[in-house]
Amino acid sequence: MDILPLAYHITFTCYGARLHGDESGTVDPEHNFPGTPFIPHTPKLAKIKQSRMKQKTYEMDATRRRAVLEALKETCSYRNWLLLAAHIRPKHVHVVVQAATEPGKILNDLKVYASRKLNQMAIDSPNRKRWARHGSTRYLWKQGDMESAVHYVVYEQGEPMEVYEHK
Repeated sequence: MDILPLAYHITFTCYGARLHGDESGTVDPEHNFPGTPFIPHTPKLAKIKQSRMKQKTYEMDATRRRAVLEALKETCSYRNWLLLAAHIRPKHVHVVVQAATEPGKILNDLKVYASRKLNQMAIDSPNRKRWARHGSTRYLWKQGDMESAVHYVVYEQGEPMEVYEHK
């Protein structure tokens, strides 16, 4: 029997919002742990990555952010996951969730349901790329880690936008 963490801190970004080499501080498997440096700013690499983009960078306005938050709540309810916190920003999404499943499935389902909700609203073209290919799935093993992640998501993202905190 596998031991499951208390929760996961899942983050995913909008399409084109963070490209390797740009100034946004991107990560890869070697640069994805607290306290480790981001991938260094490399203008040449950033220009190459940008030239490969098939569409413009996706950015969420208030209407889109509200829809994504609603989709996250619906997904967690439908899947019997406990949504502890969420913060939808213009270019990325943070979620803290308790679920008895692997985090890759959670990440995928959240992105799929958010896209479905946005498609139903018909405010973007049907083939619009919204999300970066991957995301971050951090395991939260201890109560303190989970509480810190919730605090970070809810209170440390700058100006509050579409925010949810389970009470």
